[in-house]
Amino acid sequence: MSFTPDSAPDSAAATVPNDLEARIRRKLTRQRFMHLIGADLTVITPGRVEAELDLAEQHQQQRGFAHGGLIATMADLVAGFAGVTLIPDDYGLVTSDLKISYLHPGVGQKLKAIGWVLKAGRRLQFCEAEVWCDDLLIAKASATMVAIEPQQ
Repeated sequence: MSFTPDSAPDSAAATVPNDLEARIRRKLTRQRFMHLIGADLTVITPGRVEAELDLAEQHQQQRGFAHGGLIATMADLVAGFAGVTLIPDDYGLVTSDLKISYLHPGVGQKLKAIGWVLKAGRRLQFCEAEVWCDDLLIAKASATMVAIEPQQ
C-alpha cells in the first residue's frame, strides 16, 4: 500500500526544525472541527503534511461512502497545514480557493490525506492535496491559501 504521490515532496528527505511539529500541533488544538471528525496529523515537515482518519458510520453519506464534504475537509486540512509550516508562528493562513476532483467513492477503513506547497509567496501559497481511501486515490485538490498578518 503506497500513498506517496510522485509529484509531492518526499517527507523523508525534508529537514524538520526542532519546534515545527510542536508549533503545528499547538495550532491544531484550536481546530475544533478536526477533533470533531477525528482527523490527526501523522507527518509534519516543511511544506508537507499528512493526516489520517479512521472511517466510521458518522462519516458516511446515504450510500455508505465517505461523505464528499469530509474528503474536501481532509484535503483542505493538509493543504492548509502544509502552508502553515512555511509561515511565521504569529501569522495565520486561510483558504481562499479550494478545487477538488473526486475520482472514486471513499469505501474502506481509513482516509489518508497528503498536502504539499507548490509555491509559497509572501502573501499567497499554492498547494495541492491527495486523499486516499485505503490504497486507492479517491480525490485530488488544489488550493490557494492567504497569509494573515498578526494583529497589532
